[in-house]
Amino acid sequence: MATEKTTQTWLTQEAADRLSNELAHLEGPGRTEIVKKIEAARAEGDLKENGGYHAAKEEQGKMEARIRQLKHMLEHAIIGEPPASESGVVGLGMKITVDIAGDEMQFLLGSREIASGDLDVYSEKSPLGAAVFGAKVGETVTYTAPNGKSISVAILEAEFLS
Repeated sequence: MATEKTTQTWLTQEAADRLSNELAHLEGPGRTEIVKKIEAARAEGDLKENGGYHAAKEEQGKMEARIRQLKHMLEHAIIGEPPASESGVVGLGMKITVDIAGDEMQFLLGSREIASGDLDVYSEKSPLGAAVFGAKVGETVTYTAPNGKSISVAILEAEFLS
């Protein structure tokens, strides 16, 4: 029986500000704009065969889902600089350097929202992310790829994004 690992999401102040600005835009001008699109499409007549209306309603649904996601993330995130990882344990918000079959690779463990730049992002729930999450630098862990192949990963470095 697998034990559930507890997670904390750290956001830099820059990431938190960026997400807060996105939320403010979606809740204000974004909602106003989508309501105008829906009203304009509704004025065109029969809603059953009105593609513009259905597209606007779908866009509205996606926007409301993003608003809920941002609110949840900002309410539950820890904003600021994460504590130094004295024990070298891999955690969320860290840039991980690994060796997979002789190829070195770097990625961010966490979510796209905290990423900056061209760094690949893996969730702690992905096969690779789950394998390295909670492991220590210097350890080699194994995970099963979607194709069923067992892959060994040596953890070389783990550092919080600055």
